[in-house]
Amino acid sequence: MKRLWRRSCDAVLRRASISQAAACAALALALAGWALQGCSTMSSIGGPTPQQRRQNVETLLAAAGFRSLSAETSQQRQHLGNLPSGSLYYYTDSQGAQHYWFADPTYCQCMFYGDEAAYQRYEDLRLQNRLVEEQQQAQQANLAAQQMMMMGPMGMGVGPFMPFGFGFGPGMGFGF
Repeated sequence: MKRLWRRSCDAVLRRASISQAAACAALALALAGWALQGCSTMSSIGGPTPQQRRQNVETLLAAAGFRSLSAETSQQRQHLGNLPSGSLYYYTDSQGAQHYWFADPTYCQCMFYGDEAAYQRYEDLRLQNRLVEEQQQAQQANLAAQQMMMMGPMGMGVGPFMPFGFGFGPGMGFGF
């Protein structure tokens, strides 16, 4: 790494008549910017944890009108643990009405249940959340594109005449 750093600094020095300290500082800023940009994109790739996904679903279920039933006794917790969890399920009663349920034996140790109307509200909320997330991602992509456009051809500084952000135009400061 030190050798790569040194070669990069030497290459910058050969191309411009600036001090070694200024060249290495500019290179350090460039590498730090690229590293930070990479970290910010990597954090959004991982997505939510299983616990966060369940909390999001449970929040939407409660907002949609689903009722929560806590497993208070050990027998109830055991029965809850035997149910399939992490997804929304339904059953049809003898009158033909559909009832929906969501079991969470791991985090809240509860079960959410609701009727067809609550399920429709839940689906509407899910759609609204998905649209908001897509809008946020589009805004982040637009912001990243704007930042890249402002960085100039060398990936640093502002505009085409300031690759490292020093100086104010052609002939002022340094550039390549």
